Amino acid sequence: MENRQVNIGIIGLGTVGTGVARILLEQKDLLETRSGLNFNLKTIAELDWSKERDLDLSCVNCTTNAHELLDDPEINIVVETIGGYEPAFSFISKALKNRKHVVTANKALIATKGMELYKIAQENDVDLLFEASVGGGIPIIKGLREGLVANRFESIYGILNGTTNYILTKMHQEDLDFDDALKMAQEKGFAEADPTLDISGGDAAHKLAILSTIASNSFIPFDKIYVEGITGITKMDMNFAQSFGMTIKLLAIYKRYNDGVDLRVHPTLIDNSHLLAAVGNELNAVFVKGDFVGNTMFYGPGAGERPTASAIVSDIVDLSRDLLLKEGEKYCNRAISLTQDVRLIPVEDIENRFYLRFTTKDEPGVLSMISGVLAEHNISIASMVQLESHGKDNFVPIVLLTHKALEKSMNEALEKIVRYDFVKKDYLRLRIFE
Repeated sequence: MENRQVNIGIIGLGTVGTGVARILLEQKDLLETRSGLNFNLKTIAELDWSKERDLDLSCVNCTTNAHELLDDPEINIVVETIGGYEPAFSFISKALKNRKHVVTANKALIATKGMELYKIAQENDVDLLFEASVGGGIPIIKGLREGLVANRFESIYGILNGTTNYILTKMHQEDLDFDDALKMAQEKGFAEADPTLDISGGDAAHKLAILSTIASNSFIPFDKIYVEGITGITKMDMNFAQSFGMTIKLLAIYKRYNDGVDLRVHPTLIDNSHLLAAVGNELNAVFVKGDFVGNTMFYGPGAGERPTASAIVSDIVDLSRDLLLKEGEKYCNRAISLTQDVRLIPVEDIENRFYLRFTTKDEPGVLSMISGVLAEHNISIASMVQLESHGKDNFVPIVLLTHKALEKSMNEALEKIVRYDFVKKDYLRLRIFE
């Protein structure tokens, strides 16, 4: 930390890495004014230097060899922006073992290998920060760790994936089918050519695992989170939701009970009066309830070069201040327990209100048969809508909203209902936000 200078190395100069480099180079004076530290971007490791990036890198050591950066004793902080599992995991592991602090936006890696990396960091008295892994430019991890540190978190509800939120917004506002809304998202650059991770709910589940780890102070196994995507939602469902005064969002849910936590990602009907219902297009939002602070909401851009780079540099500045304060002492890693276990409540044991959409034959007795099966499983109907038949096959959509019921009971009832020959198999079951 000679002359209050912090030496930084970046692995990967793609979209996010370029954004980080741009801030460190172009906002250098601003960062020094606000932090009292001199941030020196010393080395960037990137395999493809042929791409035009509109950056003056004349004062930066540019290499194709990441190990040159990782083995440099002068570098204090390594920023990993290549994404994916390998070689990102190996690079981060080596950086930590070489007693370098690491900042990353790699949500998939933190969600699945975070505990292993965190253990390496603790063993080497260094830190691993990942603010940018959830919510892009929204300071949600810092908000949970610092701003709301006095609270036990009773619930967290997040719109954490910009791609799915954009698709659902366009379906809601422009009466589009799912495929048309997805195509529009791809044309606008909000969806990848292969959008599977987003539309399946996997990306949001990665982020929920990270938020849950912070909220519960214990690593949450990503593969234990219940996940549903949005591919089964039609514009008919959007229209029905609107008729009930609701909209559909892909919601990541953390809810604390006395005997454990409820973790889920799935499409959810949200009343239009709730703040989350108004979060449109590619934006993200996280609604947090703490036992002392009550309800708070974090809102903003969830991805992109500039928002994500902004979050990464925030971590760099935090680390650098701590380096200055703790120089010569054992570094104190941010506290997440490596031994504490949190019980995950099985989704079958959770109670929800439900939206059910069936396609049935338009004939007497159908509704009474369905409601009878639901009643057998202690599920009561709150409201119902049935459209008139217009097709040659004499099938019509029926939509039911239920009162609260156990997931297990609903699963058993649906299994019985779809065995009737007057019900098509393409039913939809959604939860209703409470």
